[in-house]
Order: sequence, then C-alpha cells, then structure tokens
Amino acid sequence: MGGKLYFADADSSYSDAAFVIFGAPFDGTSSFRKGSRMAPDAIREASYNFETYNSFFDIDLSDVPFHDAGDVDIGEDHTVDQAISAVSGMVNKILADGKIPIMLGGEHSLTLPCAGASKAVYDDLGVVVLDAHLDLRSEYKGQSNNHACVSRHIIEDVTPRYVSIGIRSGTKDEYSLTKAQNITYYPADLVMDKGMAHILIELTRQLDTRHLYLSLDMDAIDPAFAPATGTPEPFGLTDRQVLSLIRWLAPLCAGFDLVEMAPQFDSGNTALLGAKFLREFIASAWVYRK
Repeated sequence: MGGKLYFADADSSYSDAAFVIFGAPFDGTSSFRKGSRMAPDAIREASYNFETYNSFFDIDLSDVPFHDAGDVDIGEDHTVDQAISAVSGMVNKILADGKIPIMLGGEHSLTLPCAGASKAVYDDLGVVVLDAHLDLRSEYKGQSNNHACVSRHIIEDVTPRYVSIGIRSGTKDEYSLTKAQNITYYPADLVMDKGMAHILIELTRQLDTRHLYLSLDMDAIDPAFAPATGTPEPFGLTDRQVLSLIRWLAPLCAGFDLVEMAPQFDSGNTALLGAKFLREFIASAWVYRK
C-alpha cells in the first residue's frame, strides 16, 4: 500500500468491492475552525481500534468486500470548485461501477457532487442531512459553493426530496426560507422530545423512496460527544441517536459521507466516533443487501 494510511479491514480490491471509501481533504471555505482536510487520515487511523466482528448484526467486516481508494487529488491551492469537480469524478466512477461511495471529508460543500452523482443514477433519490446548521444561504463570504450553502444547492440543484435532522442554528432568513418553501427539518430539540424512532418513521414515509443519500456533518452531534468539529454547536444529537439513524437508513443508501470533522480540536475521540459510524454503516448496508 505504499506507506499510505488506509481504512482498517478495507482489504478488498476495487473490482471486488461493494463499498468504496475515499478521502476528500479540503477545507477551503471553512469559516470558523479549519482542519477538516486532516480528517480522512484521522478517521482511518482511528479505525484500527475496533474488532472486525459486529455483534449487533452478527457479521465480520473482514468478510465484507470494501475498498479504500485513497484520497482524491485536491491540492492545497485548489479552489472549492476544483475540489467539487475532483469529488464528482470519483463518485461518478464508483457509481458507474455499481458500488456504494463513502466519502471522508473534508468540508460539507463536497456533499453536493456526491448527491448530484447519486441523483443521476437514482431518479427517486432522497437526501438526508444530519447537521446543526440549516446551510440554506445562497452565498457566504462571496462564495456560492461555501460549506454554509450546501443544503440550498442540494434542494435547488439536485432534489427537493430533502430532510435535515439535528438543526439548531441558522439565520432568520434561512428559517423564513424553510417556511416559504416548505423545507422539512427536524430540530435537535424535537428529536429529543419525540425520539429518533419517531423521526425516522415520519421521514421515511415523507421521502417515500427506495434510494437515499446520507450526509453526516459531525456538528449535528452534541460537542459533548463530538467536540472536534469546524463549527461546534451545543444542545445537539447524541451519538446513540445518530447510530440508530445509520442502522435504520443505511440499507436504503446509494452513498454516504462523513464531513466537517476537525480532528486537532480533541484527543482523537471524534475521529473514533466517525470511524465507528462508518463501520456501522457498512455493516448495516451489507447485512440487508445480502
């Protein structure tokens, strides 16, 4: 493997793999704390902490065909548009080869090409975004592809079949837009009051699709569980609420990403959590795919 770091147990060849992991080390539009460009390798390193056996699903990940394709070519001098183009090329290839892409971000702007490529394959695609922030700005700091605009672009440019979960931050204009355009979101407070199972039943009925794209912005999770994010926001989802969601939705997912982790802001716990979520996604998607 040439000295590069790869996700634990991703021992399958690309041709044999059902799932293909790749890193997208870019944080060029990050607005509070940069560092998500370092997350792909932090997650990979953390992945070696865990046993291969998943007792919940009674499967061993060493028996699941998944592959780590390394990082897409995104240089430090790349613009966000160039980064989006690089990610788009990778995801289009993975989907064309009949595999499920899993992106390790990187910032949230890079979800847009993943969702767009998935919609080109699955016309009924729905998008579920876990996030603390509405991300419905038309532009931020002069950049329309800023990470603070990603959900706006998904709704307008990919599909209106969209739901976000964990929201607890946004501008007054963004909240007004959700009402004017009937955009569905579930605040973290509502998840706490109703329970994640209630939310999952409701959103599954609303989206009414067999194909989802799932994006996990790590700041959806309360900083007590995931402090190392670019824009941490208190009063968030718990780690177990997100685990329940992943186990429920993974079998429907055409793709998955984990973004907005800035690993230098803790001692490695957020990277461990991210790596575990990824392993749970693969286990859940695989056991129901067989």
